Amino acid sequence: MNYKVLKYTVDHRAAWDGFVDSAKNATFLFKRDFMEYHSDRFEDFSLMVFRDDVLYALLPANRKGNTVYSHQGLTYGSFMLQDSAKLLYSFEAFKAMLSFLSSEGIRELEIKVIPTFYNHMPADELEYFLYKAEAELTKRDVLMVIDYSHKLRFQKNRREGINKAIRNGLTVRIDDNFEGFWNTILIPNLNKKHGVQPVHRLEEIQLLARRFPENIKQVSVYNESGQLVAGTTVFLTETTVHPQYVSGNTDKNFYGSLDLAYDYIINELWQDKKYFDFNISSEDNGTMLNKGLIFWKESCGARTFTADNYLVETASYKKLNLKLK
Repeated sequence: MNYKVLKYTVDHRAAWDGFVDSAKNATFLFKRDFMEYHSDRFEDFSLMVFRDDVLYALLPANRKGNTVYSHQGLTYGSFMLQDSAKLLYSFEAFKAMLSFLSSEGIRELEIKVIPTFYNHMPADELEYFLYKAEAELTKRDVLMVIDYSHKLRFQKNRREGINKAIRNGLTVRIDDNFEGFWNTILIPNLNKKHGVQPVHRLEEIQLLARRFPENIKQVSVYNESGQLVAGTTVFLTETTVHPQYVSGNTDKNFYGSLDLAYDYIINELWQDKKYFDFNISSEDNGTMLNKGLIFWKESCGARTFTADNYLVETASYKKLNLKLK
């Protein structure tokens, strides 16, 4: 078999996006319209692997110095494959990719492996290939996730919060009030609590929502006067509901606005999904757990998955071989 690796260019956009649409371990975050919204911040170094001139695998990536990352501007990365991909062929495709990177003067590849619940069928090839390449596990985060096939009931304190919100006349709906959420709740809260800004600027999230209207939704909570009191910006993939941003005003605990928002997006919407991803609850490269976050998410019925980061030397392709019998 002949394997060829090319760097992505705009001429490959249609082929890239078409592959992402049918890959077994990809989400809309890997579409070019998502990856390139912040292209001014990253030097794109995405790769396309061909097997006998047929596109076989993709690596969304950016370059910084002698290191390639998959991908610093995305929540997770992947070595994307199709449902039909076979293990031994995929191994050779991965080896060819490392060889190409090495020939380009890249010394290391850092990969944030896509959490398994985002895959629509088994897709753990990459972690086995990294093991064979003697990659270093550099980070393991804890993610709190609800499995809809084994959904647990909200605990008493969460149900009390929901009832409190209903008694106070709060209502929740899907709308496009990104501006109100960003400017009156999200930005002030992040700045006050952590001294940071949202990863996405308001203009960026509005742009992405226009590009991916079926994947990015704004859920807003209003009081009886019509004032926005809480909200969540939700990312939807084929398998998973993920609140990318969640925040409420200073009365959120007293009025139960966030409990109402979570009840709405977990128990009333998008029931065709398999998982609800609360995102990470660990800090300092996974070495420290956020006790408060974990308690709150577990009270909603979430339990633990992990997400790994690996660092692999590209020169390892030289000794990357399978033992077969």
